[in-house]
Amino acid sequence: MMASSILVTLAVRYLLVVLFFPFSALDKILNFKGAVGQAQEILPSRGAASVMLMAGLLVEIIMPLGILTGIADRLAAFVMAGYCMVTALLWKRFWATGDFWAGGDSKGRGLFWDFLKNFSLAGGFLLISFGTASVASLVADPLSSTHPYTDTHEATR
Repeated sequence: MMASSILVTLAVRYLLVVLFFPFSALDKILNFKGAVGQAQEILPSRGAASVMLMAGLLVEIIMPLGILTGIADRLAAFVMAGYCMVTALLWKRFWATGDFWAGGDSKGRGLFWDFLKNFSLAGGFLLISFGTASVASLVADPLSSTHPYTDTHEATR
């Protein structure tokens, strides 16, 4: 029973991070030049765009590993929530396309759904960060873990 509970927990956590680790991170590595070009939409300097891309790559690799292993998973999930919200605001700007209110399919409508998906993912990550705990508890012990792979019922017996 405990083994199946652990597998379900791992699977659910992996569903939250699979977009980033390995897929988005791998895409950034394999298509680095194109990714830098996309980052230059926000930061025109190639050097600054490269640094921003490397920072994003580190977030997409390190934070999911924290979430999956349970090591400082609350902080890792909090960082991932922020990452999802920032990337939505920077690259999913549905309001800037000028065609959001046009009927039928439009670039703005597609970006709108991507924007909402990013914020929905952020909500899932915030559930790991806070769950039933308070913001103060994360601030007081930012490297704490939710201990996702321990059976609390077994520990209290």
